[in-house]
Amino acid sequence: MSRSNRVRTVAALSVPLALTGAGAALAVHVRRNIGAPARELRRIADGSPHAVDGVFANTEPGLPRAKASLRMIANMLVGRRTEGVAPAPVPLTAPEPPGPAAGLAATWLGHAGVLLEIDGRRVLLDPVWSEYASPVPFLGPRRMHPPVAPLAVLGEPDVVLISHDHYDHLDRPTVTALARDTAAVFVGPLGVGAHLRAWGVPGHRVVERDWDGVVTVAGLTLTCLETRHFSGRGLRRNTTLWAAWKVAGPRHSAYLGGDTGPSRVHTRTGAAHGPFDLTVLPIGAYADLWPDIHADPEQAVAAHRDLGGRVMLPIHWATFNLGFHPWDEPAERARKAAADQDVVLALPRPGRRIDLTGVTSADEARAAVPTDPWWPAPR
Repeated sequence: MSRSNRVRTVAALSVPLALTGAGAALAVHVRRNIGAPARELRRIADGSPHAVDGVFANTEPGLPRAKASLRMIANMLVGRRTEGVAPAPVPLTAPEPPGPAAGLAATWLGHAGVLLEIDGRRVLLDPVWSEYASPVPFLGPRRMHPPVAPLAVLGEPDVVLISHDHYDHLDRPTVTALARDTAAVFVGPLGVGAHLRAWGVPGHRVVERDWDGVVTVAGLTLTCLETRHFSGRGLRRNTTLWAAWKVAGPRHSAYLGGDTGPSRVHTRTGAAHGPFDLTVLPIGAYADLWPDIHADPEQAVAAHRDLGGRVMLPIHWATFNLGFHPWDEPAERARKAAADQDVVLALPRPGRRIDLTGVTSADEARAAVPTDPWWPAPR
């Protein structure tokens, strides 16, 4: 074989070999992002009264779902690419330099991420710094705005609190960075800890609880609370538990809702664990196709009242395009519902800190929180 033919042969072979190597690397990356093996999740679920045959379930039956044809869903998906996206850059606020943690303050980081300061401690809820909420690094829901700041700018959290294992709430690169660069304890519902350990978080820094389970970390009492949702990072659903959390210090308490659909559990939680100085509740990504897994804004405001909350911080909107509604509709509907129900609603830009330390009345709360629209107007 001549030298030129050998060169052409090597070049022809190198393309499929490179593609094969890239595909193998991507497969490994996706598998790592998915998390713990199914057998480990099954072992953990089998110890819970809320799971059957390794699968967790809500305690309330599902709500009737809207009937939808393939054509209707296709039209909804097409509309999502325009209506569900911010018409202009999402305005952000640079977080304040970290000082001593306050008695009660919260910084919305975008989507479901919140930095809670409570009685001198910091709790970081559902942090996601990746560009895509997906196991694949270039597919799936993409951020509509960058992270408000590098993780290191926020100060070191005492607790990283996880509500459930969906990709827009549990992000492997963010978790591994926090495990490497901080001494925080990671707390989550059953099964989530298996993902964390699979990603290299030391076992002594991982705490899991079932619904109604309690743990004390850094002087804070964390209670795992029932909520209505689902879970799953692979092809199987509900192999790990989903939860809301009560975070209580000596003087303040907050309800961190994660994801939830409308549910009678909020009334029970308010009676057993309320009132709360602050509730953090999702208002976005609702749809008639899934009426029982994401509350709409009116249902979220009603849940805040059922919980006995003083101030409500809405989350789960403005960062990832996950529903079929206009991108700013959740905030507009929440504002109206809050006004109708006399609820104090905080509507900060992502990155803006609200300080509720010393707030003891509704009037003081209204003076302490931003309420004016900041979201970009339609073009």
